[in-house]
Amino acid sequence: MKILVTGCHGQVGHALTQHLQGLGEIHALGREQLDLSRPESIRAVMQSLQPEIVINAAAYTAVDQAQSEEALALRINAEAPGILAEEAKKIGASLIHYSTDYVFDGSKQGAWAEDDPVSPLSAYGRSKLAGEQAIAATGVPHLILRTSWVYGLHGKNFLLTMLRLAQSRDSLSIVDDQIGAPTWSHTIAEATANIVRHFPQAEQIAELSGIYHLCASGHTSWFGFAQAIFAHPAVHKRPALQAITTAQYPTPARRPANSVMNTEKFRQCFGELPSWQEALQHCLEGLEPKTASE
Repeated sequence: MKILVTGCHGQVGHALTQHLQGLGEIHALGREQLDLSRPESIRAVMQSLQPEIVINAAAYTAVDQAQSEEALALRINAEAPGILAEEAKKIGASLIHYSTDYVFDGSKQGAWAEDDPVSPLSAYGRSKLAGEQAIAATGVPHLILRTSWVYGLHGKNFLLTMLRLAQSRDSLSIVDDQIGAPTWSHTIAEATANIVRHFPQAEQIAELSGIYHLCASGHTSWFGFAQAIFAHPAVHKRPALQAITTAQYPTPARRPANSVMNTEKFRQCFGELPSWQEALQHCLEGLEPKTASE
């Protein structure tokens, strides 16, 4: 089985290259081989490679920067997935694509379900929602996996930002009125690999096509997430943490106050997911000593 992974240098793409080993012929491509901002690049790769499964882990993820670069965000997060889907359908392939909690406005009390109304607050959220819609419109066998608060020991994310800031600051102010489920990149990659392992055929994916929420169970705030990071035994630099409100930390892009997503549909179809606390423990076990303390 030939599997194309886009965005192999990103958090999820990097983890996917590890978890997909042994499941087929893996073609993990970065921007230098597959530029999602260039439609001709996408079509050329798809036509020459002829994969049976496409896993699109590439995305424009600079949430605040997207406010001033919405056209570029749309090109990468909306138009490119649509082209991938079109090309996949032509060759009888299936598509697995990652989306985000940012398609919601955060106003709901309780966890968001897949069929809840979407109303993104930011350019990034709008671009990801447009990507979902572009894929579905093609009729390709597809799984759209919405996830949230992705972190890991690779790339750029909240966890690595906290560890970096702790090296030079004695105290950190962290937002405490936004809640969600921190989700380890390897949780996403492992769950995706399990899908590929058990549902390798486009016909199987066609029967399951749709949107699923793939994130760790449980929830916390960014402040709670930071507390858990610095409580881990592997982390030795522990600044004082101060809880603040979203209003005290203004950003160009608005974030949902409630990003908690219901994962029952995913669990019923594809299996259990770990708690965010359990996954964080496993992630931080991989810290290099100097990363945690210097």
